[in-house]
Amino acid sequence: MRRYLIGRVLQAIGVLWAAFTLSFVVLYLLPGDPVELAASAAGPGSPVDAAAVAEMRARYGLDKPVWEQYWTALTHALHGDLGRSIQNGRTVTGTLGDALPSTLALTAFALVLAVLGGAGLALAASYTRRSWLRGLLTALPPIGASMPGFWLGLILLQVFSFRLKVAPAFGGHGFSGTVLPAITLAVPVGAVIAQVLYSSLTTTWRQPFVEVAFAKGASRWWVQVRHVLRPAAAPALTVTGLWVGTVLAGSVVTETVFSRPGIGRVTQEAVLNEDIPVVQGIVIFAALVFVTVNLLIDLAYPLLDPRVVRRDSGKERAHA
Repeated sequence: MRRYLIGRVLQAIGVLWAAFTLSFVVLYLLPGDPVELAASAAGPGSPVDAAAVAEMRARYGLDKPVWEQYWTALTHALHGDLGRSIQNGRTVTGTLGDALPSTLALTAFALVLAVLGGAGLALAASYTRRSWLRGLLTALPPIGASMPGFWLGLILLQVFSFRLKVAPAFGGHGFSGTVLPAITLAVPVGAVIAQVLYSSLTTTWRQPFVEVAFAKGASRWWVQVRHVLRPAAAPALTVTGLWVGTVLAGSVVTETVFSRPGIGRVTQEAVLNEDIPVVQGIVIFAALVFVTVNLLIDLAYPLLDPRVVRRDSGKERAHA
């Protein structure tokens, strides 16, 4: 168990380092000069003060060799310092901290809806014995997974905001202002969870221990919840962890469609202004969330299926 935990933690650290390094390299190679863009406050095409540009480069360390910029940024990031915005001089952590609560509330709500909706749909489809109902339920996930997020968001706005007027159209707060963006993010994720979980449930229903449970007099519902769901949940749990990054990325489009404040708006402004420290801070934050969620899922695997740890231990002994 200890080796399993150490291996997963080391993998998480490696992913974070790779995300930081790749984002630094990609952002450094991008065309354009963010310092000159920030220095030209009068607008595009206006003359730029060379002394002001040189002073800004020195202030942000952009006049140093690339390897020194990388090492300085990495060591500062390890201490929680992601630098300062080139556009407004604010710390990146402060900028993200102001935008984070709104985005976290949206993504957490969306993930809860996706897990509950997807799991409920898969459980109902695998539990029912009526073929027409099973066919209807299993046809819904492909439809949900194929819907573009921005299109679904616009449809929800048109129906529930402009026609029924039950939810604010733009910039809403609280439950009423979060439910439509959350549904927009949740539908494709919940559809994938439903597909994977239903497939896993169907396979698990065919295992011999299910017949043993029925032979002992257990009801169909008890067998599904007590014996089938637990081993079948691992693949769906993996998919949920992988889709956390997709939900965060989708929040950029969703928050733009619904005019919500959050990481999406910060990302949009940072990309338009070529604000490299802010963009890299967002990439690191997304990688940190992704790694943390997947690490927690990896640690939950032994609780669902103790064979995971035994399997890893067996591979290590075989290699030895």
